[in-house]
Amino acid sequence: MTHRHAQRLSRRTTLGLLFAAAGVMAAGMPVTAQAQAQAKGEVQVQMRIGYQKYGTLTLLKGRGTLEKRLAEQGVGVKWTEFPAGPVLLEGLNVGSIDFGTVGEAPPIFAQAAGANLVYVGNEPASPASEAIVVPKGSGLRTLADLKGKKIALNKGSNVHYLLLKALEKAGVAYADIQPVFLPPADARAAFERGSVDAWAIWDPFLAAAEKQLGARVLADGKGLVANYQFYLASRTYAEKNPEILRIVLDEVAKVDDWGRNNPEEVATILSAQTGLGKDVVALAASRYAYGVKPVSVDVIASQQRVADAFSSLKLIPKPIVVKDALLPVKQVATK
Repeated sequence: MTHRHAQRLSRRTTLGLLFAAAGVMAAGMPVTAQAQAQAKGEVQVQMRIGYQKYGTLTLLKGRGTLEKRLAEQGVGVKWTEFPAGPVLLEGLNVGSIDFGTVGEAPPIFAQAAGANLVYVGNEPASPASEAIVVPKGSGLRTLADLKGKKIALNKGSNVHYLLLKALEKAGVAYADIQPVFLPPADARAAFERGSVDAWAIWDPFLAAAEKQLGARVLADGKGLVANYQFYLASRTYAEKNPEILRIVLDEVAKVDDWGRNNPEEVATILSAQTGLGKDVVALAASRYAYGVKPVSVDVIASQQRVADAFSSLKLIPKPIVVKDALLPVKQVATK
């Protein structure tokens, strides 16, 4: 068996598991307006995708392969960039996008707020892709030094959970720090002018702070958090469009295979897509974890721990059961 053939088989198996787990495996598309549009070479509908300046979706957009694949189904693609996961999921909840990718915490906050979303897959853990950084001349040396300090972060984002776990490790109460809730661009400005003492941030903003500002990592996610990247869809969209989601995740899997083996090309595409220097995105990409997977029992358990941590501190309005944001299993893959 060739390496390429093995990759195809692995991808087919992974996608079968994804849709068995999510309950969105389709036996085939009926003859619909989409199928008729395909025969005519027309685009009838759009899939609206939310993305951020990181991860596989940015690569997928840059390569343009999804547009070609969905055009065969009479489906166009509209990409919308968001500065962070919480606002992306707000877009998903109000119906301005159908599908997107975020880190660990945003789905927790969204589910607690009543958003009708579902998990459809995730990339492997990538704990080094987020960190708490301090200015290069800072006197802060340990996590315990954060007590009483101002820390910039995007509320409800993946780094919100990183901060909770970092403080817990250091024996510092969350009430004993001063969170300053800012989106990445504003947080960087505050960090540069010295109006905050530390910044909890993710790649590629993290890599940019390291390369451009000389920011020093006080602690990254290793040993503290998993930092999964999740793919989510609105429940209604997932139930009505299983074949489109299957195609999207198939293209994500292909980009994962390609990206893992082509770091130089990845940096080139990410630089063009984000407007950041190639040295910055190369550092960020070196910390990526490729390989879209089903949302397993262990991953859901990890997400439940995130939810419980936010609930215990009253940072979300009510406790949630994460597995409620999965579609029921309807079919088990046999191939």
